[in-house]
Amino acid sequence: MNEHDWLSDRFAEHHDRLHAVAYRMLRSPSDAEDAVQEAWLRVSRADTAQVENPGGWLTTIVARVCLNMLEARRVRREEPAGALPPEPAAPDARVRPAGPEDEALLADSVGVALMVVLDTLTPAERLAFVLHDVFDVSFAEIGEIIDRSPAAARQLASRARRRVQGAAAETEATRSRKRDVITAFLAASRSGDFDALLALLDPDAVTGEARGARAVAAFFSGRAQAARPALVDGVPAAVYAYRGLAKAVFTFTISNGKITSIIVDADPARLRDLDIVFLSTGTGARR
Repeated sequence: MNEHDWLSDRFAEHHDRLHAVAYRMLRSPSDAEDAVQEAWLRVSRADTAQVENPGGWLTTIVARVCLNMLEARRVRREEPAGALPPEPAAPDARVRPAGPEDEALLADSVGVALMVVLDTLTPAERLAFVLHDVFDVSFAEIGEIIDRSPAAARQLASRARRRVQGAAAETEATRSRKRDVITAFLAASRSGDFDALLALLDPDAVTGEARGARAVAAFFSGRAQAARPALVDGVPAAVYAYRGLAKAVFTFTISNGKITSIIVDADPARLRDLDIVFLSTGTGARR
């Protein structure tokens, strides 16, 4: 067997694990596949003479690719614009409906915590936590990937773990209430029920240039005709979609049952990175 065939066989053998690592790191199916493909390109050009642990070596390469992608994602991330796009007329055919696997994930409080908290971690914290706590990679190996000592890698994972555990303490009832508030807000927006919108908004609510509950309610009253409640990267939100493409994502901040902030992101490049699952009324499904 020549070296290329050996590499191909080892890569195929570990492909599922590599994809799982990439997905947990990036939380986007398309990005995860891109990371695995990039890893293969690197592997196919590498010298394997000193490779004693193919699985560990391949995991390290995928992790480094993911780290680079996370760093690039953080650099290009900007505050989303507040303007609404033109009202679409039909749902996104490519944004999938919730399935049984989504419902199972929604019931998993640790899964929910991961989905919510991972984006708040630095790339190094995220890598240390995911590789160690989810895939049992040693801190010595993690330290080599991020160019830190094993002790520093341990600290990064510990810091991330505390934040994840804190998010896991959030009850399912709280998450359900957030979905209910968003669904009620969309219904009030579509029907133009100004008083219902006011009742859902914090007095100091903001969206884009609109400040205060009355201004925000006026901004949304009679709109959102095609918006649907959804999970966006695992977090309750709302989505406009048209002809196979998500056109805008609404991210809600809710405190004490009131909406305090609504951010509208209509940037096509960012929207392509998102995993979107539409929710039907009354369901608790998620991705």
